[in-house]
Amino acid sequence: MSLAPGLGNTLSSWLIAFPALFSIINPLGASLIFAQATEGRERREVVELARQVALNSLGIMLVSIWFGSWILGFFGISINALRITGGLVVASRAWVMLLQPETSEARKEKQALQGGRTVTTPDLRERAFFPLAMPFTVGPGSISVAIALSSSTPPHMPTADYYLGVSAAATTMAVVVAVVYAYAERVVAMLGVTGARIVSRLAALILLAIGVQILSSGVEGFLVEAFRQARAT
Repeated sequence: MSLAPGLGNTLSSWLIAFPALFSIINPLGASLIFAQATEGRERREVVELARQVALNSLGIMLVSIWFGSWILGFFGISINALRITGGLVVASRAWVMLLQPETSEARKEKQALQGGRTVTTPDLRERAFFPLAMPFTVGPGSISVAIALSSSTPPHMPTADYYLGVSAAATTMAVVVAVVYAYAERVVAMLGVTGARIVSRLAALILLAIGVQILSSGVEGFLVEAFRQARAT
């Protein structure tokens, strides 16, 4: 039994977007630092904080997906230039994650712990957006991926179906973040530092391939456009 065309397109775009978002956000690796940042908190507070961080992260991702290309277009930045820039940003970030995971961990730890201080502010909302949602969970790399995904609609797919699938992938990613952060201590106990770094390297490898693919699509777009202009003249 085949899927309806709209549902099939949405599922296809979800399968494109979710691995990219999962790889750049890397919630399993981030959970180690989140557990450290929330050390000493009551269980109820950790769950609430995880939920708030996930909702804030979802908001950032959806804004990037739905309005990122429009904002860049307002400044005269072409889709192909966006794809090349996004591909370079994603690939360079993945390269660092692949070869130097300790560097990425140190950067995220500095963002989450705010100079060595754990999250002890009575009002959790003061930390749920900054720094735990942005830039710790959804940073410049994640925003670049979201914008690049929004500009990569396949030519054979309706734009509405594609955006629906990418938005669903962002929503799924937010649910994963909420669950993994809420059970961060158990994830730490299960994976340990070594296991988290292995997962980070695997995610980085996938992310590197995605970055190269986004970059190549931008280069291809420029070449096709140049060929069409040459034929027209």
